[in-house]
Formats: sequence, structure tokens, C-alpha cells
Amino acid sequence: MSIEIKVPSPGESISEVTVSKWLKQVGDYVQLDEPLVELESEKATFEVNAESAGILTKQLAKEGDEIKVGSVIVEIDETAKAPENTAPKAEAKKETPAPAKAEKKAEEKPATAPVAAVSMDSDVHIAPLAKELMLAYGLKPAQVKGSGPNGRINRTDVLEAIVAKGGSNSTNKYSTSGERNTRVEKMSNLRKTVAKRLVAAKNETAMLTTFNEVNMKPIMDLRNKYKTIFAEKHEVGLGFMSFFTRACCIALLDWPAVNAFIDGDQIQFNDYCDISIAVSGPRGLVVPVIRNAESLSLADIEKEVKRLAGKARDNKLSMEEMSGGTFTVTNGGVFGSMMSTPIINPPQSAILGMHNIVERPMVENGQIVIRPIMYVALSYDHRIIDGRESVSFLVRVKQLLENPEMLFDGRTPAEKVLGL
Repeated sequence: MSIEIKVPSPGESISEVTVSKWLKQVGDYVQLDEPLVELESEKATFEVNAESAGILTKQLAKEGDEIKVGSVIVEIDETAKAPENTAPKAEAKKETPAPAKAEKKAEEKPATAPVAAVSMDSDVHIAPLAKELMLAYGLKPAQVKGSGPNGRINRTDVLEAIVAKGGSNSTNKYSTSGERNTRVEKMSNLRKTVAKRLVAAKNETAMLTTFNEVNMKPIMDLRNKYKTIFAEKHEVGLGFMSFFTRACCIALLDWPAVNAFIDGDQIQFNDYCDISIAVSGPRGLVVPVIRNAESLSLADIEKEVKRLAGKARDNKLSMEEMSGGTFTVTNGGVFGSMMSTPIINPPQSAILGMHNIVERPMVENGQIVIRPIMYVALSYDHRIIDGRESVSFLVRVKQLLENPEMLFDGRTPAEKVLGL
């Protein structure tokens, strides 16, 4: 008897999904709850599992096809018996002696090891950068005359050899043959949804961006001093995201309009901070949410960031983990961005953009000093957030980051002593 497995609903308002990848093929024997196919909706990727053990008899869609929610996607013959060689595999693998495994691995290694395009075997010492250039341009040590001590080959020697050779590089991926090829790819549901939301945010909000700069030296000094102890105690690294998230939570509670939504002709204020973090995943931009971030410690925030970022990379985020959010933090600095104007994530009213850290001259007490500076940007909906609130919010974030001792409750040690 065959059973039909239908496409489950991944969330409200989603009527169809795309078949991303088949994990099992027709004729395969599958176990109960074993993943069969990976589907992609407008917001997330999810798997459909086997509702019964049996042999997969039909696939009713191909990879890349769009299929309606509730439609039958696969059929399984649950009366079919499991092949005799299905179960013993694990046992056979378990009983294999360790030495035999090592011998087998050693025998197979030469066949799978990558073969270098050019042999670097030579008694002459070659500088690392010079070796990279030689491999890229197909030069052997004998073709390059070293000018360093004992004939050492440096980068300049290789460049001279390349010029003498004519500069040809058959392995250079940036060289072109003059051909004018193009390729067309279908937009994924996720990419189409991102496009629609970004255009809607630009068209439906009165978006404005304000900037400031943050001296990152206090935080960097704190990280360098305690990062080893922090990692040993909490089993997670200490990054910048936890400091920025904590600073934003305090500033959001100080300026509630930045944490509010417009709902028709009403404004919804939130007394909690669900911080969305923008993550670039394999299929595009996703924005998982750290719930009640205002109540979390730096260690808890770092653990949650690590968990969500890992699930984003593996396309395992659920709809619940990406729904909601009252404020977004995005970090373009990891890609080298110096400054940007991030787009609001509707229905939120504001988003904070982090950027790269660059040593720049600044004046302190009448003296020019070099400090690691990050430009920060706050894009906000001017319909609900006034200039006073947006600027004050960003100044508050700057103050907290430049004085990390205030990140616990927003007050300086002196203010605590004086009861201010």
C-alpha cells in the first residue's frame, strides 16, 4: 500500500514553495522521519520527512519546480520490506579494526590528494608570496633567477620572470578570452521576497539616515584582556555583536519610539527588545531574531548569535526564528564596508549599521592621537522617529560603547556612587 506525503504549510500567506533538493531518490528505502526533500519558501528552507518506512516510489516534482502547499510531493510503498543490506552497514563499519581503516585511508590518499600544477621541489628557498605567483603563472624554480641570499627567490624575481615570459597565465581566473557569454538563473523565492520587502521599505517609509563615529579602543582593550577567560568560562568567543546588541537595548529603552511600529493610524510601543541580526546565508539575506535581548548577558547574546548564524549557514532557520523583531543590527564591516545607509526591515522603524574598524587620527585633550574608529549609521522612519530621538539614540549607543562599564545598567560608576 502506498501513502502520499503532501507539502506542509511553512507559514501564513505562503501558498507555494520551490523544490530545492531531493535527499532521496525513487527506489531508495527510507526510514520513518528520514528527510526526503528540501523545500524553499519565501522566508526559509525546510525538510519534508517520511511519514512511514518504505520504498520511495514516486517524486511528483523536480528540483527547481514550484509546487502548491498541500499538494502531494512524494509517494512511499510502506508494505515494501527493507533490503537485507540496509541495516548491517553500520555494524560492519563498527566492527572494522582501526588499523585496517588507517591502512585503507593511506592507500586511498594518493588517488584523492590534489596534484599541484607546478612542482616546487627545489633546494633554493622561495618566499611565500613568490611561490603563490609561480604557481599562478606556471613557473618552475629553474625558470626564475633568485636575487636574494643563496639564490633566494623573492616576489620581484618572479615578477621579472613573468614579464620575460610575456605575462601569460593560463590558470588566472581573471584573464578573459574575449568571449561574451551570459547565464540566466531563476530568482529563488527568498530572493524575490527580499526584493519586494526592500522596495516596499523604500517606497512606504520616510527613511532617513544619521551617522556617528565610535572609538572602539575601550571595547578592543576589554576584549583583548578578557577574551581568553571569557571563552573558557562561557565556551563562546567574545565578539563585537554582543556589545552593540546590549548598547542598542539600553538605548531602545531610553528612546521607545525607535523600538516602535506604525500600525495603520496607531503606534505600537514595545517594552521588550527583540533584536534582529542580518546574516548573509547561502541563499541570500536572512534576519533571525534574538528574543528579549534586553534581559540577556553578553555571553548569552554571543551564544544566541552563534546558534542563529550557524543555522542560517546550514539553511535550518525556522519561521519562528525569523519572525518578529523590533529593531535590526546589520554588520557590513565584515565585508570591508566603510559606510552605508542600511534599509529598514519592515514593520520595524529603525536599523543600525555597523562598519569596518580603521585607525584614524582624532583629537583628544588637544592632542592628535590614532584610534580605531568605526562609523555607525542609523536609518529610521521619519514618520514615527524625529531627528532629536534618532540622533540622541545614536549618541547614547556611542556613549555606551566608548564606556563599556556602562553596559550593565546604563550608568557610569560615578553615577552609581552618587545615586544619580
